[in-house]
Amino acid sequence: MRLGKDAKVDLLKKVPLFSKLDKNALQAVAQIADELDLPAGKAMASEGDRGREFFVLLEGEADVTKGDRHINTMKKGDFFGEIALVTKMPRTATVTAKSNVDVLVITERAFDTLLKNQPEISRAVAEALAERVAPELPV
Repeated sequence: MRLGKDAKVDLLKKVPLFSKLDKNALQAVAQIADELDLPAGKAMASEGDRGREFFVLLEGEADVTKGDRHINTMKKGDFFGEIALVTKMPRTATVTAKSNVDVLVITERAFDTLLKNQPEISRAVAEALAERVAPELPV
């Protein structure tokens, strides 16, 4: 499965972290997003590890576990790791491909470079992040 530029933009605009971006900025983010095919059983994120990628599930399913507990099963369109791109915080859960999966991936390095080169994207992402982590704070 290979997505066109517009399909990537459509997926990315559903991600809360990118909700403040205009179409041009979303296209810039889409350009750094790579598609990968991963086998069943592949750990895409491990609890406690520092997050270095953001994923959107394009096809297949992935299990989310915390310790020994099953938390959720992710399906097409679900995403994880967007906060880790910005905060560099450790992963709070493990995500493992339940089946063969196709994913859209944005690496920390590519994202950091994009933010340095396009500060307007950095501002919009920071605004969206602030709304997500502190939605109840007064203005």
